[in-house]
Amino acid sequence: MLAIVGREDADKVLAAMRATRYGEESVIIGEVVPAPVGRVLMKTSIGSTRIVDVLMGEMLPRIC
Repeated sequence: MLAIVGREDADKVLAAMRATRYGEESVIIGEVVPAPVGRVLMKTSIGSTRIVDVLMGEMLPRIC
């Protein structure tokens, strides 16, 4: 599950998720920042940053 919540509520939401059987290992994986507009950046395992490109090819539905 991915939950996008305000920074001021993040710790409360994380605590509530961790209190459940299926959310015990919940973690914060990122944050939404105002810049750069229209880009998704990812920090790599070696500490650099790269742009996450739009998916190419056939768009397949995701079943959750």
